[in-house]
Amino acid sequence: MCGIAGEIRFDGTFADTRAISSMMDVMAPRGPDGAGLEARGSVALGHRRLKIIDLSDKAAQPMVDPDLGLSLTFNGCIYNYPELRAELEAKGYRFFSHGDTEVILKAYHAWGPTCVERFHGMFAFAIVERDSGVVTLARDRFGIKPLYYSQVGKCLRFASTLPALLAAGDVDTSIDREALHNYMSFHAVVPPPRTILKGVRKLPPATVRRYAPDGSFKDTIYWAPPYQRRPEDSGLSANDWRDRVLESLRTAVRRRMVADVPVGVLLSGGVDSSVIVGLLAEEGQKDLATFSIGFEEANGEKGDEFVYSDLIAKHYGTNHHKIFVPSSDLMGALPATIHAMSEPMVSYDNIGFYLLSREVSKSIKVVQSGQGADEVFAGYHWYPPLADSNDVVGDYAKVFFDRDHATLTRQLGDEWIADTDASRDLVAAHLMMEGAATPVDRALRLDSQVMLVDDPVKRVDSMTMAWGLEARVPFLDHELVELAATIPPEFKLAHGGKGVLKEAARLVVPHEVIDRPKGYFPVPQLKYISGEYLTMVKDVLGSQKARERGLFRGEYLDTLFADPVSHITPLRGSELWQVALLEMWLQSHGV
Repeated sequence: MCGIAGEIRFDGTFADTRAISSMMDVMAPRGPDGAGLEARGSVALGHRRLKIIDLSDKAAQPMVDPDLGLSLTFNGCIYNYPELRAELEAKGYRFFSHGDTEVILKAYHAWGPTCVERFHGMFAFAIVERDSGVVTLARDRFGIKPLYYSQVGKCLRFASTLPALLAAGDVDTSIDREALHNYMSFHAVVPPPRTILKGVRKLPPATVRRYAPDGSFKDTIYWAPPYQRRPEDSGLSANDWRDRVLESLRTAVRRRMVADVPVGVLLSGGVDSSVIVGLLAEEGQKDLATFSIGFEEANGEKGDEFVYSDLIAKHYGTNHHKIFVPSSDLMGALPATIHAMSEPMVSYDNIGFYLLSREVSKSIKVVQSGQGADEVFAGYHWYPPLADSNDVVGDYAKVFFDRDHATLTRQLGDEWIADTDASRDLVAAHLMMEGAATPVDRALRLDSQVMLVDDPVKRVDSMTMAWGLEARVPFLDHELVELAATIPPEFKLAHGGKGVLKEAARLVVPHEVIDRPKGYFPVPQLKYISGEYLTMVKDVLGSQKARERGLFRGEYLDTLFADPVSHITPLRGSELWQVALLEMWLQSHGV
């Protein structure tokens, strides 16, 4: 829910409320139900509100508690706020509202910055201490809720989206070469603190940052689960793990029903979204709203999975909405989809989530979605080969990277080539950290803590919030992920991947959606670029702005234009779409 913004001055001057207003205007779609601005000396906070919990104005933000001397702007949802509220009331705290926002304020006062360790949910927030002048920024364990910032001299600004910071001005918009390397090699994943622009950074997930009045700060990482086996689990069978996963998933889905408005489900027809529907049915949900989307075929590749989503909708009697997008509508929605991206994101899923969110938001404000299951339970095709790997870095790069460093140097313009193999170095450092027992554990940790954050999770937040729709992801319940991290890899790799999850799902949903080839959000027109789509990308990459920028060598672009279908990355993405998307995003935001 919502969009947050703020400015902190470390030179004693007043914060610029006009900059906050500009940021809030850009984020209006994230919070169409209200807006607020609170300024006190060198700190100003802004907020755009999407009403989900406590629909009254008592829960409006920024929220100020004068008795405690704290001010807060918050984006997200704390699912266990009723339990925390009861605990805080027992400690003597009194509440003036009924939602989760005030619970964060009181929890911070009671337990300090470590309060985040008690939160079940997704969040990004800023808390200002009136008496000390300390400002605390925090982000949830998986970075489900974004937090971007820019600093020029003694002025720090932060916001829920990168374009909001651009609207405030004074941002260095030159391209970050190492981030460009990540975008082109690490499948468009640009991990924090970098973004594609030098002047904008992002707070890493599971991080609390505390700024002193002089601008100095300290980061604390509050969550990093071990991907190792526990001695007490050594005798557990496949069925034992199945039952533990199912019970933990039940809890995760139940937690994400907390709301004062109806909650629906984005139903792709795969195992992940189907089991969410099944578990909600177990909880007694009636007339559950479900939503699916499909596209036209292209190059012989089917553009929908309606056969499976229809099966689940019929089985559980959901109030199902099936959305078909003809190619003509797809082309028309691309500019708005690209503009809605907080950062350039190459996945075809973006357009699907954007159009799906547009339709869903007409009737509902909150949905549950199945993102994260593949990264947590080993659903991708690159995990099984790693089981016997003697070179996890090389083997991972071989299946995941879009291109190696040597190839990239032949495709980028000379001034844009990073000095080192930035993407491989980054991945190697993370894969080889202590705390993961096997090569598969190392890859799962990397994907769930790095790749997931800046690909699927960022995509869902950007596309749903573009329409004022809140998406909740039960597979990223941190207790479920902590459990999954301890499961021996062989139980996750079974049955072609996600074995333990599939076995849990068999106790809930029809087997037809389990024993099927893995699907994804297919948008064939953007993978096999031809016709009007080819004309569009040629125009963008041949424009004066693109030529002046010179990101890509002309001969490389000519090769892509001549035969787009032959240049598909190891992860089944179009190289032409990847380079065109970056340029389209830069131009869309006036960079």
